[in-house]
Order: sequence, then C-alpha cells, then structure tokens
Amino acid sequence: MTPAILMAVFTFLLGAVVGSFLNVCIYRLPLEQSVVSPGSRCMGCGTAIRWYDNIPIVSWLVLRGRCRACSAPFSVRYPLIELLTGVLSLLLFLKFGLSLSFGIMFLFCAALVVVTFIDFDHQIIPDEISLPGIALGFICSFFLPGHSWLSSLLGIVAGWGGLALVFYGYLWLTGREGMGGGDAKLLAMMGAFLGLQAVPFIIFASSLVGTVAGLSIMAVQRKDRHLAIPFGPYLALGAVLYIFFGPQLIQWYLQLGT
Repeated sequence: MTPAILMAVFTFLLGAVVGSFLNVCIYRLPLEQSVVSPGSRCMGCGTAIRWYDNIPIVSWLVLRGRCRACSAPFSVRYPLIELLTGVLSLLLFLKFGLSLSFGIMFLFCAALVVVTFIDFDHQIIPDEISLPGIALGFICSFFLPGHSWLSSLLGIVAGWGGLALVFYGYLWLTGREGMGGGDAKLLAMMGAFLGLQAVPFIIFASSLVGTVAGLSIMAVQRKDRHLAIPFGPYLALGAVLYIFFGPQLIQWYLQLGT
C-alpha cells in the first residue's frame, strides 16, 4: 500500500480506538463516574472485558454483540459510535492531512460525538465538555491557520448570547423553557473552535434539520407540539457540516446576490 493509504487506514483505526473510549464517556459522564477506572465490564454479570474482547468494531462482530461470559447483549450502538468516530477521523485527515488542524478538529469532533449521544439519552449537555471546550477552543485559535483569537472570542460571545436570547425570549413569551442553557454553552464552544463566521451557519443548519426532524418525529409518534426534542445533536451536525462545507456554501450563497 502507498504511504497515503497507510495513513488513511491509520487515522481510521485511531478514530475507532478513540470511539471506544467515547462510549465510556457517554455512559459514565451523566452518572458522574470516572471515565478512567474501573475498566469496562459487562452490565449483565459484571465480568471485566478483556482486551481481546474490547477491540473496536471487530470484537463486537466476533462475539455477535454478546458477552463472552454470560451472553448478555451489548448494544449495537457501541460499534456504530466506533465506526462513526473512525469515519470522522478519516474524513478530517482527507481534508487537513496529518496536521495540527487535523488534531484540533478531531478533538473537537470527538467532543461533539459525546455531546450528541448524551443529549439523546438524557437531554443534557455536560458542562464537563462544553466549558473546558470553550477555553480550549480559544487557546487553539492561536495555532489554527486562517483563524484568529478575535474571531474565536467573538464566536464565543455570539454563540452563547445568540441562544441565550432565544432561551429567555421563549421563556418570557410562553412561560416554559424551550432550548436549554447547555445548548448556548455548546454553541459558544463551537464559536471558540470555528470562529464567529461559523455561528450563523450552525444556527441556520441545525434549526433547519431540527425542525424537519422534529416535525417528522411528532407526525410518526403522534405527539403534541410540546414534545421535548434534544437540540444538541443538531447543533453538532451543523458544526460538522460547517467544517467540511461551510465556507464553500457561504461563498456560494453570497455569490447568488451578485
């Protein structure tokens, strides 16, 4: 294989291994448990999972999604998250090469994967992810090509402030909480990593996809219009779309008016 193909395989495998750790974070962070110890165990019998039964994607397929000791089922979501993180790592490598930008954006996307599935499960966005992420994104702005600390700082302000206005405006108008405060902190983290110009794009893209998805869910489940739907995953999708297509789509849109 050529060096480029070897590097592509390596980055996919790296992402899959990180995805295995993200599964631990997704399960343990909402329970306020350590993500380091104890090691992975079967939820059915408590048996420690050995290293050869913890190989990303492969072990789940070999064991047919069951514990070797007690045959309790393991969720298919575990290998899917490993696969998702591997694919994200590969796509980021294809876009940025093996560079500092790749490392920073991979770390950012890994955080988005954790946020997405915790929000799906618990409808919360952990401050343990978003608040350190805001600070880290601002620090990284000094090292990302084509990025600036000022754009990062303004992105933080616009991200938090924009959704905070929506949150308090909806609360004032309806007397009910709509979008959570965690969403505002998450968008502030996105602004820190991606800059001010990304915030309007993320809000528009996530609102568009979220509205379509929400209406579809309500139609299928026949729920009322007050159905609680987590918004964090749609913000995460908007951020990923911006990384790969945002500047091009913004440029295309601006050219429509010329």
